[in-house]
Amino acid sequence: MSVEEEVMRIQKKLTKMSSGDGSGQEQALELLKELQKLPVNLEVLTKTRIGMTVNALRKSSSDDDVISLSKTLIKNWKKFLSGSNTPNSKEPASSSKKPKEKEEKPKDNEPKDKEKERKVQSTFPPATSNTTDAVRLKCRELLTSAIKGDGEIPDGCASPEELAEELEEAIFLEFRNTDMRYKNRVRSRVANLKDGKNPQLRMNFLVGAIPATKLAVMTAEEMASDEMKTIRNRFLKEAINDAQLATVQGTKTDLLKCGKCKKRNCTYNQIQTRSADEPMTTFVLCNECGNRWKFC
Repeated sequence: MSVEEEVMRIQKKLTKMSSGDGSGQEQALELLKELQKLPVNLEVLTKTRIGMTVNALRKSSSDDDVISLSKTLIKNWKKFLSGSNTPNSKEPASSSKKPKEKEEKPKDNEPKDKEKERKVQSTFPPATSNTTDAVRLKCRELLTSAIKGDGEIPDGCASPEELAEELEEAIFLEFRNTDMRYKNRVRSRVANLKDGKNPQLRMNFLVGAIPATKLAVMTAEEMASDEMKTIRNRFLKEAINDAQLATVQGTKTDLLKCGKCKKRNCTYNQIQTRSADEPMTTFVLCNECGNRWKFC
């Protein structure tokens, strides 16, 4: 079995553990130790995306040993992006004896492509590893900027680039295209993550309290700060109370359906608002959400 096949075998087992209830951590630790012994290189990491799987396991695990070893693996793999040697592979002795001057000294007229490439690939896995779509890449760039924000990023958190990729991927999987619905969803995530009055949303996403799959589908009310939620709830209660106080002895019925909350708990009153030969106007109040409307 090749290294890539062995990594994929371990990845399938780790994926089940990271998406479950956090059980089976002892087996997870053994799998991580087995993964640490494999001569993994950049090509294997890019093809299998094992780094994403290990990072997801780190976030979902409550076992300190699993978290620690996951961080160690990810840290070692990130060295590939800065041109380091494979941590688990054995380098021939002859290569270590080559003078550094000959390896590192570029020609005067030779472009520094390698140095530029290292600056671009500052995250693991590379942000463009699974798409070349210009719209999606631009959206990832906007999300990355919003996640970085003006505040510091806590130690042990995934990089903003990696989180942006996970979030954009979750949004794209819902719509399966980059139409206006997709763009509006991305814009709303960017706006809420940048909101200086709601820093808790950004922090919860950074530390993994809110996973990318959840943030991708949260409503504006769900993303709002605790203060804003409290204000909205107070206004809603006041509106319901005002509507109920304004109601004169009405008749309860379940024959009418509220167009707002879709429930059938209503009270109606009939009042003569026009001439005597015209039918009465029916005013309806939803006892659940306070919505009011009328039938003529």
